[in-house]
Amino acid sequence: MRRWLLPEHIEDILPGEARTVERLRRAILDLFAAHGYELVQPPLLEYTESLLSGTGRDLDLATFRLADRLSGRQLGVRADHTPQVARIDAHLLNRQGVARLAYCGSVLHTLPAGMTTTREPIQIGAELYGHAGLEADLEVLRLMARALAAAGVGGLHLDIGHPRIYRALLAGANLAPDEAEALFHAVQQKDAPTALAMHDLLGEPRAEAVAALTRLNGGEAVLAEARRALPRNPEITDALDELQRLGRDIAAPGLEVSFDLAELGGFNYESGVVFAAFSAASPDALARGGRYDEVGRSFGRARPATGFTMDLRRLAAIAGPTPRPAAILAPCAADGALEAAVARLREAGETVVADLPGHEGARAELACDRMLQSVDGRWTVVPMKGE
Repeated sequence: MRRWLLPEHIEDILPGEARTVERLRRAILDLFAAHGYELVQPPLLEYTESLLSGTGRDLDLATFRLADRLSGRQLGVRADHTPQVARIDAHLLNRQGVARLAYCGSVLHTLPAGMTTTREPIQIGAELYGHAGLEADLEVLRLMARALAAAGVGGLHLDIGHPRIYRALLAGANLAPDEAEALFHAVQQKDAPTALAMHDLLGEPRAEAVAALTRLNGGEAVLAEARRALPRNPEITDALDELQRLGRDIAAPGLEVSFDLAELGGFNYESGVVFAAFSAASPDALARGGRYDEVGRSFGRARPATGFTMDLRRLAAIAGPTPRPAAILAPCAADGALEAAVARLREAGETVVADLPGHEGARAELACDRMLQSVDGRWTVVPMKGE
């Protein structure tokens, strides 16, 4: 086996992509900070009972596990930041009002989400805790659109759903965990036949209503159709009202909005509005988010919460590699005046590379287009001569 091979769907980030990732990271985190979101940095590893508290089976299956040689307990490598940030809000910050938190870091998945996706996305996201109203959802949606614009993504399509409608339809159904899991994924995949085939467990009217969710996607007219097709239920009515208000308030030039009542969220812990952002630049969602008011309950403090996450590597792939900036070549010599000249250039934002002896034939690899040369006793930047 070649020692330089990496596991499947695990890749190095080479300089061109790394420059883009870092440029986008700085731009997006600066945007978050300008909106009052404070950066937190949770650990890569936690005890699994903490890391997976309040989450669904999907996140459990996505999480790598290992034994801690210090404690003997089981550790998990995070597959998603949200449970960790919820723990920080609930157990460490303990604020009474609104908390706005941001994060950026790698996560690890046991399996890739698709044939061409990495198992080590770099998640960057923002979360708002402490406000249950739609104002928080709207703030997060707008911030997500601005973050994608800061990454150079235009022509956004926003898809909004509401898992509470699905949960209202299943209230009192008493499905076994494996049956509930199968139905959840059938609806997510818009598999109406599978939902209808569970009529013996759900009852005919309920099965038909759940199957109807798989076709209820499109523009604002879908909400009116849903009011006709779904049972009269105050919780369903409230959810449809929320979707209608969000669709109206988020409307903006260049932003297309649609609704999908079969969209139930990513890791099955969402409790309210969920959303995903798409662009012609990518076949997959570029950002996902939603409301997850219950995820902090296991930490002793369930707080209203909403947020979104994006994969920096996917955004970087759309933006393309960032060219290496042209540098200045400096002689490798013990000269105080030379060192002072190099320091001034670097302080001014220039890249200055030392010309180590014995590598004259590989100077082209340094991407230098100028060099420091002693002219009339002063170190001066001059154009590089052809090598």
